[in-house]
Amino acid sequence: MTDDPTTPALAERSDQTAKRGPWSIAGRALRMRETGLILIILVLFITMSFASPYFLTWTNMRAMAMAFALEGIVVVGMTILLISGGIDLSVGSVTALAMVIAGLLFLNGVDPWLASGIAIVACTAIGATMGFFVTKVGLHHFIVSLAVMVIARGLCLLGTGGRPLGLFTLPESFKFIGQGSIGVIPVVLVVFVVVVVAFDFMLRRTTMFRKVFYTGSNPRAAAYSGIRTKRVIFLTTTLCSALCGIAGIIYMARFGSAQPTFGIGMELNVIAAAVIGGASLSGGTGTILGAILGTILLSVVSSSLALLDVSVYWQDIIRGSILLGAVTIDHYINKRRG
Repeated sequence: MTDDPTTPALAERSDQTAKRGPWSIAGRALRMRETGLILIILVLFITMSFASPYFLTWTNMRAMAMAFALEGIVVVGMTILLISGGIDLSVGSVTALAMVIAGLLFLNGVDPWLASGIAIVACTAIGATMGFFVTKVGLHHFIVSLAVMVIARGLCLLGTGGRPLGLFTLPESFKFIGQGSIGVIPVVLVVFVVVVVAFDFMLRRTTMFRKVFYTGSNPRAAAYSGIRTKRVIFLTTTLCSALCGIAGIIYMARFGSAQPTFGIGMELNVIAAAVIGGASLSGGTGTILGAILGTILLSVVSSSLALLDVSVYWQDIIRGSILLGAVTIDHYINKRRG
């Protein structure tokens, strides 16, 4: 029997791979975008614990968790939409519109749960309308969502006369979803975790959501392979608006009011969080975990600036700079990949 000359080489290569295993895994972990974000967040936490005695207090931690949890629900929808190659500038206005619709219905005698359901359906219909104009008419997501942003904000102001709606008679059972806690954990955080885990699992494991990546990476190739790309884009656009509706209802329950000017500038924070977390404006890449870490990072930055008594004008400049930096990094990553 003759010896196989390739066997020693393969055995030696296997031994080297086995020896390098833990180190190669560690190297891949360090190169992951999520790992970098976690390290940055930890550095910020350590720095702020020395810079402000109030940063690590339970009150501040709970406020940060509530803030990024509510905005994070919208970020999930935006991330999936960005992966499919779309974008939605109307998320802030649609979130406010959900509050206004549910608030007006409640003030006119409708049960708050039914009013909330109607508001979420209305927001879903808005997303479906945007999806129609993008997939059937052929308009760009940017233009359609920009128009819807203005229309939805106008409807908010028209329905309320520009004044907040006081909903002080909301039942405690309803306000529980925005203000209550299960033990020491806010209900808002529980809802947020459920949304994140569910969509992260579907995005990673289900065939339907894997089509989102194929559509965003190369729509033409995806269409040739049998994927109904227009349907994927339509559904992701609708999903984003539906999650905005859910977030709007929880905001209403939390604050006990419906404010027509709520959510101005939210689209910038949401897009920045998704892009910081690895979602590409060119489509095809992104993770829910990365986007949530981006949301947490922005929430920590906002809280830190407020505790350090930084002017609100400088806060806007800093947040805008973070967005510009994230988009620049995304541009160079796509350029290298190309």
